[in-house]
Amino acid sequence: MRHREIINEKSRSEWLSLIKEWIHNEEDRRILERYLLDGLSVEAVAEEYNLSTVRMQTRISKAKTQLFRHLR
Repeated sequence: MRHREIINEKSRSEWLSLIKEWIHNEEDRRILERYLLDGLSVEAVAEEYNLSTVRMQTRISKAKTQLFRHLR
């Protein structure tokens, strides 16, 4: 299943709660919100945080792995 389909299975408030519960770094929580819930591209989020696209992809990937590990 593609991640967009997974995201659409829950409400925004449910995702915000899950992100807050399982992502322990404040900046990573905001990054995931922008990427997963607001639909920004990796490039756009990287630009917002003044990071390289490669570095942002790594942070998003690690945070998504942590978050998705706890989905039911």
